[in-house]
Amino acid sequence: MVSGRALSQWMVALALCSLLSGPAVSDDTLEGDSVGESDAERDDDADRISNDRNVYELPDADVDVVGEVKTVMARREDTLLSIARQHGVGYEEIRRANPGVDVWLPGEGTPVTIPTRFVLPPGPREGIVVNLPEMRMYYYPEPDADGNRVVETYPISIGRMDWSTPIGETEVTMRLEDPAWFPPQSVRERAESEGRALPRRVDPGPDNPLGRYAIGLDVPGYFIHGTNRPAGVGMRATHGCIRMFPEDIESIVYRVNRGTNVRILNQPFKAGWSEAGDLYLQAYPSLDEDEDELAQKGVTPVVEVVAERLRERAARVDYPRLKEVAAEASGRPKSITRESASEELAKAD
Repeated sequence: MVSGRALSQWMVALALCSLLSGPAVSDDTLEGDSVGESDAERDDDADRISNDRNVYELPDADVDVVGEVKTVMARREDTLLSIARQHGVGYEEIRRANPGVDVWLPGEGTPVTIPTRFVLPPGPREGIVVNLPEMRMYYYPEPDADGNRVVETYPISIGRMDWSTPIGETEVTMRLEDPAWFPPQSVRERAESEGRALPRRVDPGPDNPLGRYAIGLDVPGYFIHGTNRPAGVGMRATHGCIRMFPEDIESIVYRVNRGTNVRILNQPFKAGWSEAGDLYLQAYPSLDEDEDELAQKGVTPVVEVVAERLRERAARVDYPRLKEVAAEASGRPKSITRESASEELAKAD
């Protein structure tokens, strides 16, 4: 998939990716930057995962909301994380949607909300779009032979606060299968101080935290890659790279060509139109490093996002509802359109 020269460049860049991360931290059990028993060795959920989950027909340009919120019943053997993975949802998403449900023992017959309704990110519907606060990727494949288009969306892990994933526009430069991992000296020393040993090279296999596939970006040291610890997908757990479920990276790696555009956004608020013409707001907690700045701005950022959509068409916005949805930051798209006067009168009657 990649030339010898490109592979050498990749090895240097991948070592840099780890160097940028600094030393490993205490959440390595979810983060995956360690060698030992991996989730891949006990991946009992993989056979129940559909490759077409969270693939939606791309709506017309004036419609931005896709998918729907679902409810499933937990089985005795389920965890909240196994249910999330089966439905293409990440850790923070499933936890936020089910605040009263135990992550490890939801219990047989417990209703579990699957938050799979989304407002598409702003901007061109092409290539790959990553929204960091959402911890989600959107991929827009080329049209099929009949001209039909879809949008695919995947949960991801992103960089921890001190080693954040960079924001901006880049492109795909290479695709790698069965990459080796070269832990830098700083990571090996930290592991040794914690009583763990890391080799200089981790060969491809179930112990490799990069998983089976990696997509190189035109930003030195940054990749979209798989993982050997799927339980950590959907949280801030990486050294700046973008991490996917193994089945998700496998699904797209051969379809994403060199030169594919990649936009990495920091959009805690997304607003968009439903097919029925209602304006929806989808709000997420801001990244930790942005909290102070956003707190000083108050409601200004979310109002600006909504105002941008109102330039496209008129709507009666329920501003108290807008503030409520923004403050709640549940990740669930909710309508912020006021009812028409006739509807309000009908309810009053």
